[in-house]
Amino acid sequence: MNAGLVSMSNLVDLDQMANYFYNLQSHDYIEYIEPNYIYQSLNLTSDERSNELWGLKNIGQTIQQQSGVAGIDINIEEAWEITQGDEEVIVAVIDSGVDINHPDLKDRIWTNPNEIENGVDSSGNGYVDDIHGWDFYNNNNTVFNAEDGDEHGTHVAGTIAATQNDIGIVGVAPNVKIMPLKFLGPNGGSLSDAIAAIEYASDMGATIANNSWGGGGYSQALKDAIDNSGMLFIAAAGNESVNNDGGGWFAPQPSYPASYDLPNVISVAAVDNRGNLASFSNYGANSVHVAAPGVSILSTLPGNEYGYLNGTSMAAPHVAGVAALLLTNGVTDPLEMKDNILDSVTPLSSL
Repeated sequence: MNAGLVSMSNLVDLDQMANYFYNLQSHDYIEYIEPNYIYQSLNLTSDERSNELWGLKNIGQTIQQQSGVAGIDINIEEAWEITQGDEEVIVAVIDSGVDINHPDLKDRIWTNPNEIENGVDSSGNGYVDDIHGWDFYNNNNTVFNAEDGDEHGTHVAGTIAATQNDIGIVGVAPNVKIMPLKFLGPNGGSLSDAIAAIEYASDMGATIANNSWGGGGYSQALKDAIDNSGMLFIAAAGNESVNNDGGGWFAPQPSYPASYDLPNVISVAAVDNRGNLASFSNYGANSVHVAAPGVSILSTLPGNEYGYLNGTSMAAPHVAGVAALLLTNGVTDPLEMKDNILDSVTPLSSL
């Protein structure tokens, strides 16, 4: 016999319901009776592509032709039971520009409360019309330039704080604010601009800075700027497959700024969706502190787009998002944030 559905809209009494089904099941032509269960999608949230965010929730789904291992993620759902962040929390994205009009980012962009766009430095911080941050590369207030590309900073920003809004993706801390500070252009960025961006972030109230960049040599000026910033400085470990601990005359140079031995720096390596150190990722038992998802990471791209990128650049913003949740939950000291993060990691044999 074909299955049929019985409406229970009129069966409001539990005893009446039980008797009804008992009598039904006693008939020879009834094979079995079971509830009309309600099923849900396996998406992390109602955002259309959240099921592809294996770094936030890994159920073993296949991402770009590689099946994952369930549980290799940052366990975000338990954190979200406590908080998804707060608009008062500011994360500086020191990077290339950020597409502040992207539908998943436009509501997450920091606004300078003391600045009026009138051609005058209203806030008195030395920057004219810095409504949403500053472009140190072009020395203006644009923070996003399509002609420069600016894919990298836009992607990083999405992982940290993309809005939960039923479209695209969701960030680790979807209620916090992003402060876009562009110092990288198509040909990289200068040391002096990096330092200026760090000082701006610190002066304008950011407690956390994401730094998915590196290169160059050891700089005392950059180290001092980070040390004096008062921020938790989260840095990508680098993508050269080298040991940042160095050692020996012929050892590769460590990657900076991730390798500065400072108490407020967290250096982040990258793992894939099976928990393996990414083939490109730098490492170091002493100089690299944690690993985070950094292979086949889906996030925002300019022009209302989304795409996958690989790199320790993609791992660092996962950690920045976690730090933002800690800050929202009352852990306000950057060094305490760092201790909380390092104390909560899950050891992996692959690391």
